[in-house]
Amino acid sequence: MVNLELYKVFYTVAKCGSLTKAAEELYITQPAVSQAIKQLENQLGMSLFNRMHKGVELSVQGGELVYPDVEKALQLLVGVEDKLSELKESATGTLRIGASETMFEYFLLDSINAFHEQYPQVKLELLTDFTAKTIQNLKIDRCDVGFLNLPIEEDKSIILTDTVLLLNDIFIAGGQFAELKHKKISIWDLQKYPLILMRDHTVSRGLFDRFCQSLGMRLVPMVEVDSWSFMKRLVADGMGIGCIPREYARKGLENGRLTELEVSPALPSRSVGMAVSKDTNMSFALRSFISLVRKKKQ
Repeated sequence: MVNLELYKVFYTVAKCGSLTKAAEELYITQPAVSQAIKQLENQLGMSLFNRMHKGVELSVQGGELVYPDVEKALQLLVGVEDKLSELKESATGTLRIGASETMFEYFLLDSINAFHEQYPQVKLELLTDFTAKTIQNLKIDRCDVGFLNLPIEEDKSIILTDTVLLLNDIFIAGGQFAELKHKKISIWDLQKYPLILMRDHTVSRGLFDRFCQSLGMRLVPMVEVDSWSFMKRLVADGMGIGCIPREYARKGLENGRLTELEVSPALPSRSVGMAVSKDTNMSFALRSFISLVRKKKQ
């Protein structure tokens, strides 16, 4: 196997023309320099230097023959190190972000726009899916950073770095249920009305069902959906009463298309977490994006 350190010592001695000066430049002792040169000469089966009164010079049949190739090789390696250093200190390449469609729309959009404006050379790959799929993408290196509905089962393959958003689930209705506006109702009363809920493979639906079970009840939806946007549209059209994070329904609540119902007991708050793979390469681009998200949280 090629010992690059020996060639580095050879190159430095040739450049300095002195074992002493080479030792100073390499921050090693002169005997260590002499030993390295001797070891390399033994490996190559040739003398690399002529020992002079005031230093050394490359031998015609040895050192002068190999010096140009050694110089070129070491310069290539320096270029590789510079590129790796640049990757760590500048935003390049591709950043892959995993989250649900709603998280992208209502939470991540500003951070993504700010990141793109600051680092336009970075290609962004947005992977829209449910939390379970985002976790899987993190584990198989299909995704650099993921945003997950919490809680999730403990998984040593991923690291939750932050809790970035607090979600407050509420019940919403459209004009079809105007009689419920400004009226305090019990969660048990919702059994009388058509409900629109997320499908049962989602984190939000699982938390909803467990909350109902803790009260000794079960609310069965008339309609199950895969998207919060579709739920809001169905609710606004009078299809039924929906359960959605207030943060995702704010626009509809503000323009009057949706009404927040006062239901008791209230559903517990939940969180969105930011996660990376345990083995992820924390590139400059990834670190910069995480920093932007953290600033938004503040």
